[in-house]
Amino acid sequence: MRRREFITLLGSAAWPLAAHAQQTISKIRQVGVLLPGLPEASMGKATRARLLELGYTEGRDIVFEARWANGRMERLDELAAELARLKLDAIIAYTTPGAIAARKATTTIPIVFLFVGDPVGAEVVPSLAHPSGNATGISLLATELSGKRLEILLEIAPTTTRVAMLWNDTNTGMVLRAREAQDAAVTRGVMIKSVGVHDLTSFDSAFAMIDSERIGALLTLVDPFTRQHRKRIVDFAAQRRLPAIYEAGEFVETGGLISYGPNLLVIERRAAEYLDRIFKGAKPSDLPVEQPSKFEMLINMKTANALGLSIPPSIMVRADRVVE
Repeated sequence: MRRREFITLLGSAAWPLAAHAQQTISKIRQVGVLLPGLPEASMGKATRARLLELGYTEGRDIVFEARWANGRMERLDELAAELARLKLDAIIAYTTPGAIAARKATTTIPIVFLFVGDPVGAEVVPSLAHPSGNATGISLLATELSGKRLEILLEIAPTTTRVAMLWNDTNTGMVLRAREAQDAAVTRGVMIKSVGVHDLTSFDSAFAMIDSERIGALLTLVDPFTRQHRKRIVDFAAQRRLPAIYEAGEFVETGGLISYGPNLLVIERRAAEYLDRIFKGAKPSDLPVEQPSKFEMLINMKTANALGLSIPPSIMVRADRVVE
């Protein structure tokens, strides 16, 4: 049940919705899609739905050329270069490694990036307000949220002194996020054990490491790889009876305990509005990089009950949605 309405990204009201009947499409737009992870049916679905609302019918007004690296980050430069050789009107680049690869591949094709934690720190753009060049998009503000997630986790499991941080250690965009979590742990007097996963075989060794370290709770950083394998991560936490917090609500819908972060589907929809503005003549350099202004908390009460946890009222009152 929804506790309070989720507020969408900062500045969204400035770009009015366009009714399908009012939209006039003058040409077929060719859009490249660069994905670091594995192909997933839901990836980009919200962007496509929003484009349809804006008057773009796939196959008639817009076509997509998708390339995915299957978790092999070293392939991103090659795939981005392949897209850059096509006659594209824009490229959608997912996550920090994807955005960096797209920027290296082209200085002329407009790039809209999604799920980049710190675009300035990762040198994707020189400034959020004035992105310059051919790239703009939506920041996750993820590096500033790691400490908040750890705080929530410790409110739920106050006796925890050792937390495992599970993350894709080959994704350069996750390094800033991981460092923020480590810094937050120091100020809160807990130890974080960094546990990297980057391919299917690494899960076994990662889980074995968590088992051997007397871990009391789990913090999972989300990128396309960990998102793709969320059920495996959620099932492990349940089997080991570990209180766990995630960055994306999809993990809670899969059975995870709690999540806190921007609504990723809202960000994907927002990407469509960036594309629409570019198709109508706007330059990426004139479109500021946006940041989420409000964040969403989901709690799975079935999981909480299975773990024997009593969620504090201070957490319950902040929940946007409770999965019963």
